[in-house]
Amino acid sequence: MWRYRAVLPLAAGERPVTLGEGATPLLDAPRLAEDIGVRRLLIKDEALNPTASFKARGMSAAVTRALAHRVPGLVVPTAGNAGAAMAAYAAAAGLPARVFAPETTPANILATIRALGATLVTVPGHIGDAGRAARAFAAESGYFDVSTLREPYRIEGKKTMGLELAEQLGWRYPDAIVYPTGGGTGLIGMWKVFAEMAEWGWIGADARRPRMIVAQAEGCAPIVRAFAAHAERAQPWESPSTHASGLRVPGPLGDRLILRALYESGGDAGAVSEDAIRRDTATLARTTGVDAAPEGGCALAVARMLVAAGRIDRDSEVLVFNTGSGASYRT
Repeated sequence: MWRYRAVLPLAAGERPVTLGEGATPLLDAPRLAEDIGVRRLLIKDEALNPTASFKARGMSAAVTRALAHRVPGLVVPTAGNAGAAMAAYAAAAGLPARVFAPETTPANILATIRALGATLVTVPGHIGDAGRAARAFAAESGYFDVSTLREPYRIEGKKTMGLELAEQLGWRYPDAIVYPTGGGTGLIGMWKVFAEMAEWGWIGADARRPRMIVAQAEGCAPIVRAFAAHAERAQPWESPSTHASGLRVPGPLGDRLILRALYESGGDAGAVSEDAIRRDTATLARTTGVDAAPEGGCALAVARMLVAAGRIDRDSEVLVFNTGSGASYRT
């Protein structure tokens, strides 16, 4: 992703902390397109990043800046993949790291965090509880808190997904992007960079930007509920529950920015059941060869639901994000 360094937070002469993140494939999936009933379906497979998720992009940018500012250490709360990514980039930077994760985080991801040398603290509850513990530790230790949207750099790394997909499509956009949304930094970052590309002249200012579509689980769908109510903010979800741990974010800090992207793009939001997530996680893997995480299965299931409901036009080119690896969830 650092080939885009001219538009990333990197000082002249500075070397990024990188493990080779970015340049993930954009895959045409004609059988899936026929299955759900759209003209074309594309899969952006972020599982092929270092640490097996899209979180590598944001952590590369955040840890690069943290190292430049000579912080004493790094701390993050995580639903799983962010903690693994932070641990990896902290190791590459030579910085101590502490990760706070819910006890229900997939065991493989917790093992990865430990293997990469971070101090792992598991807490009862959900990521909001981990976040409170992480902020308390940051306040007492002076460690740099790289929580979602509590620093400005992870968004800058995540926006490279938007740069890449436009480049891979010949500097144009798909009709719709279906994005599995927990904290929502990926969606926010892409919407930010679509405006920036128009400003820079990379894509014509009159180019129609894609409809941004949020995919969530029925057991934790604060953005879907807020969008249905035409609200500007999302109220925290009570008793969040889903096996797609990256979606188990009851009160996303970026709710206002996520919803703004949906409204400005003429987008949409949908939530599906646990059975639908499991079904389409398997469908995605067995139809395309992509070892999808349940978050990717959720995105496909929401796309399927919205096409069937007439909320995505059948003549559309739809891009679905798989944000992580299915292997991370298997024991």
